[in-house]
Amino acid sequence: MKRKKVVKLRGSQTHGYGAKKKHRGAGSRGGRGFAGSKKQKKTWIIKYRRDHIGKFGFKSLKKRKLASSPKIINLRNLPPGKEVDLKKLGYDKVLGSGELHGPVTVKAKSFSKKAREKIEQTHGQAVTE
Repeated sequence: MKRKKVVKLRGSQTHGYGAKKKHRGAGSRGGRGFAGSKKQKKTWIIKYRRDHIGKFGFKSLKKRKLASSPKIINLRNLPPGKEVDLKKLGYDKVLGSGELHGPVTVKAKSFSKKAREKIEQTHGQAVTE
């Protein structure tokens, strides 16, 4: 049966760790674990664990909602023409800021109440797809 290292090195003062100072707590290795990974252990991290520093994981629900918000356009910014298909232009919703001059047929996913009213006042059509 193999003898344990501790038994083998009884009486040797340092048990194979060189000077006594070298085998004291975590201070001899600059802290426990990844402590000091942006300071004294930076070169070690860069060489062996590049993926350790940085942001990972999930995004908050708030950020996800912002990313998936509908693309909107106001009436004043509508391109000229009798019939406008906003789905082809990449817009989802029409808002009612601005004025229309003449009847226009507008196709979009959704309209605000004000936008729908203004389009119908000029004898145009608000077509929901």
